[in-house]
Amino acid sequence: MRDAVIVEAVRTPVGKGKPNGSLAHVHPVELLAHTLRALVERSGVDPALIDDVIGGTVTQVGEQAANLTRYAVLSAGFPETVPATTVDRQCGSSQQAVHFAAQGVMSGAYDIAVACGVESMSRVPMGSNVLGTEGPFGPGIAERYPEGLVPQGISAELINAKWGLSREQLDTYAVGSHQKAAAAWDEGRFDAEVAPLQGVARDESVRPASTTETLAGLKPAYYHPAFAERFPQIDWSVTAGNASPINDGASAVLIMSSETAARLGLRPLARLHSFAVTGSDPLLMLTGVIPATEKVLRRAGLSLGDIDLFEVNEAFASVVLAWQQETGADLSRVNVHGGAIALGHPLGASGTRLTTTLVHALRARGARYGLQTMCEAGGLANAMILEAV
Repeated sequence: MRDAVIVEAVRTPVGKGKPNGSLAHVHPVELLAHTLRALVERSGVDPALIDDVIGGTVTQVGEQAANLTRYAVLSAGFPETVPATTVDRQCGSSQQAVHFAAQGVMSGAYDIAVACGVESMSRVPMGSNVLGTEGPFGPGIAERYPEGLVPQGISAELINAKWGLSREQLDTYAVGSHQKAAAAWDEGRFDAEVAPLQGVARDESVRPASTTETLAGLKPAYYHPAFAERFPQIDWSVTAGNASPINDGASAVLIMSSETAARLGLRPLARLHSFAVTGSDPLLMLTGVIPATEKVLRRAGLSLGDIDLFEVNEAFASVVLAWQQETGADLSRVNVHGGAIALGHPLGASGTRLTTTLVHALRARGARYGLQTMCEAGGLANAMILEAV
C-alpha cells in the first residue's frame, strides 16, 4: 500500500459570527473557493491533476446545501473535470474528509486529493437544517433513550460533573487558550498557514485581555429548569467564555503519495500515519476523543509519550480537560497555539483547520509526531496521527 503525505495546508483567518464578523458577508462557497485557490497557488500544483475534492460542512442547508464543495471548486477556477463531494460527520466533517482523501491515495484510488471544509455560521445558523421538522431523531431513538438525549451544552455540563471539573478550571483553561493564540499571532506562528481574505488577516475571536476574573462574571449559557431537575448533579459552569464561539471560515489540505510529490518536485510537510473513528455514549456525546485517542495510538503502535504535539478540538474546555484526565497527556503539548475557544470553531472547517495548524506547528518546532482528535455530535470522534517528514 502506498503512503499519503500533506504537501500544503492553508486556511482563512477565522471570522467572528455576525453582526460584527468581518467575513459574515462572504458566501460560504467563496470562503472555500478562496482556500482552494490559495492551496494550488502555494503548491504550484495544476488543479487539473486533482482526482477529487472532499469537503466537510455541518449545516448543509440553504447556501451550504447541494454539495457546495463542487461549486467552490468551480468558483476557484478549477477545471470542470475536477469532481467534488461534501461529507458530514458533524464537527469532525473535514477531519473525516482528510481520512477519506488519505485513504483514497493510500489505496491507489487517487493520486492527488484535496480535503477541505467550510462553515459560515453567520449566514447558515447552526441547527437551521432541522428547522420546521420533527427533528433528526426517529421513534427508534425515543425507544432506546426514553429519557431523551440532550444538547451539546448539557453534555458538556454532564462531563464537568462526571470528571469533577470546576468553573475555575474551565475558565483558567479558556484564558490560557486566548493567551497561547495571541502569542502565536504575535510570534508569526500562523503566517505560513493563513491566507488573508478581503482585508481580514487575523483570527477575530482571540481576546488576549481575557482574565479569569472577567470570565467569572459570565452567566451559565445552558441553564434550563427542566434539565436542572433531571440532572441535579450539574453545577452550571459552561459559559460563552469557556466554550467555542460562533465563527466563519474555511481550510484545505493537499494530499498525495510521496512518489507523486517527488515526481512533481514537491516537499511533503507530513505523512498521514494512522486513523481511527469511534462511537461513544450519545448522552455525554463529547467524550469520544478518549477512546479515539486510545484506538489510534494502538493502531499506530505508538504510546502517548511518543506524541510531541496534540490538537484536541476545544468545543468546550471540559472536553479537553476530561480527555487530559483520562489520558494523562501533558497539557503543555496540547493546542500549543491556542484552540477553538480562542481561534474559533467554524464547524465544518475546523477539522482541516486543526490539521493545518498541526502540520505547520510540527515543522516549525522540529517535532515528529502529532495527534489530532475531535468530538462530534451524536457521540462520535475522529483521531489521526501525523508524522513530520
